[in-house]
Amino acid sequence: MELIEKTIAFVKEQLRDAEGGHDWFHIERVYKNAQLIAFEEECDKTVVMLAALLHDIADSKFHGGDENVGPQTARNFLESQNVDQETIDHVVKIIENVSFKGGNFEAKFHSKELDIVQDADRLDALGAIGIARTFNYGGFKNRTIYNPEIQPKLNMSKEEYKNSETPTINHFYEKLLLLKDKMKTRTGVKIAGQRHLFMENFLFQFYDEWEGKK
Repeated sequence: MELIEKTIAFVKEQLRDAEGGHDWFHIERVYKNAQLIAFEEECDKTVVMLAALLHDIADSKFHGGDENVGPQTARNFLESQNVDQETIDHVVKIIENVSFKGGNFEAKFHSKELDIVQDADRLDALGAIGIARTFNYGGFKNRTIYNPEIQPKLNMSKEEYKNSETPTINHFYEKLLLLKDKMKTRTGVKIAGQRHLFMENFLFQFYDEWEGKK
């Protein structure tokens, strides 16, 4: 499909210098996850593919916390491609509601397509890839790997989560280990369970090594 090919080219160019956990390869993995999930769901696959490709086109973390840049960038691009307004609006609403935002964010929009893209994005925050991305971003932000004196802060508000600077290991408890129970599709639930177990085993090993037990 020509529109998808043009969207891929646009995203690759926009994210050419992006941080390693939110670059084109992250988008590509989410895109593949979304296609895998959508195969078993009744949905608008064009909306799913476009939203998966554009969901992190301008992540607010890298734009001074401005949550409008991403949706507007996606809208401008889709309008330039003469995409119908209904599809554009749906894709933009998915982008506005897809992120974790501390886990206590109440979405104002719901659709099967959002569920699919959200699960696809969350799968990339789990398992081996999720661990790699977490430490990559922690290094990017120059955060401490672990500090036993700083406990994870659960049930953070959206603003607290966005401004958090806690050690990287805390992020497992503040987000990653919570994702398994937030999956909404059958495929997402199945894959998330496997990746969740991998992360738990990693943490057991991490703490043993930290204490000099292994």
